[in-house]
Amino acid sequence: MTKMYQNYIGGRFIENGSPDFIEVRNPATDELLARVPEASAALVDEAVAAARGAQPAWEKLPAIERAKHLRAIATKVRSEKEQLAEIITREQGKILGLARVEVDFTADYIDYMAEWARRIEGEVIPSDRMGESIFLMRRPIGVTVGILPWNFPFFLIARKMAPALLTGNTIVVKPSEETPINAFEFARLVSETDLPPGVFNLVGGRGATVGARLTESPQVGLVSFTGSVETGKRIMAVASRNLTRVNLELGGKAPAIVLGSADIDLAAKAVCDSRVINTGQVCNCAERVYVERSVANEFIDKVTSRMAAVRYGDPIADPSVDMGPLVNRQGLEKVAAMVSKAREEGAEAILGGNVAPAEQGYHYLPTVLVNCRHDMEVMHKEIFGPVLPIQVVDSLEEAITFANDSDYGLTSSIFTRDLSMAMRACNSLRFGETYVNREHFEAMQGFHAGRRHSGIGGADGKHGLLEYTETQVVYMQHG
Repeated sequence: MTKMYQNYIGGRFIENGSPDFIEVRNPATDELLARVPEASAALVDEAVAAARGAQPAWEKLPAIERAKHLRAIATKVRSEKEQLAEIITREQGKILGLARVEVDFTADYIDYMAEWARRIEGEVIPSDRMGESIFLMRRPIGVTVGILPWNFPFFLIARKMAPALLTGNTIVVKPSEETPINAFEFARLVSETDLPPGVFNLVGGRGATVGARLTESPQVGLVSFTGSVETGKRIMAVASRNLTRVNLELGGKAPAIVLGSADIDLAAKAVCDSRVINTGQVCNCAERVYVERSVANEFIDKVTSRMAAVRYGDPIADPSVDMGPLVNRQGLEKVAAMVSKAREEGAEAILGGNVAPAEQGYHYLPTVLVNCRHDMEVMHKEIFGPVLPIQVVDSLEEAITFANDSDYGLTSSIFTRDLSMAMRACNSLRFGETYVNREHFEAMQGFHAGRRHSGIGGADGKHGLLEYTETQVVYMQHG
């Protein structure tokens, strides 16, 4: 019997407010996994009301007490690591090893944010007047909303929930309709702790209905969204009607620059790893390579060899594979269309270049494209699949010019053993993050933020935590 889930509102699971449900299928096998609710507008409003009602009492708790609730949730997550990892793999398609990492990282992230309970600091500012002190204090925003993507669906719950709750906010989470099961299981774990009712709420549904209803609510103080540029723009437009704050992590088209002074073996491994992780469905993956002519042949040979060794398939049937399927048919068709257009424009697929033959599920072959030019679509639009386009350049300056000529500005990387070259690149690349001689993957204590169409605001570390606060300045006369 197919499992049916319920929305989690005000500390309890409740019947759906509409007859509509969303079917969730395994992208590797098309197996029906579960049905999740498409919440009615009334039910969405009820979730926001529950969060609003719980917020004042939650804010009054000392931060260290709020942190204890977060740690209890992290403990529950760790207790079901294997079950959660298998759910993530079945509904999203990532390999089991990466799904286990996601579960571990989620629990660690919640604990990390809990550690900030005694570290949220304000400021004392000198006054121009005698007998006066000026205090700047950090206050919660109120009700927050987290709208999640499907590529790292479990971790993104923590990335939005943990800083929101630690700083005294409450939250309503809407998971992606592609990968909602793990989020409903997370809600079950929350329900087994002593978290006060209404502090965490979860409603299922599509972005165009449930996401839009949450975004347009005048009771919401902040909408945090991770996903596509197009959806981010719509959220920003709707939120603007109430001047609701937005935090947007959107797409990326990350350049990797490989210079003649690079360790080519290291560069080839890092670029390959960054390109095929989660089947290339990561916004900060290396999406395009600019390699200096003097080492172009060597690098292309080595990265192609590594890409050719990538094994793909159903991660549940064969846990030893390196790469699972794309999340759905639309994603597969998009990747195939982009590669086809690149070929028409003159690129050559020296590896792959096709949908995987005779495979059940949405598999695309690991692909390397050479003879790419900067004016090609594949060098500007986000691929979100296991395809690596490579362009040969004659200098670091040329590579930086091409790298910066992008609508996106999330991540970038440089491979060189020359410190001065590395510093020149770091000072010139207009991206929120730059990785030197390593794969593209951020740390929870950093600050994951993009520029241009890659988003507004950021996440992680101290600065990500403070995104969930607003300031109050007190002018105190005491003399």
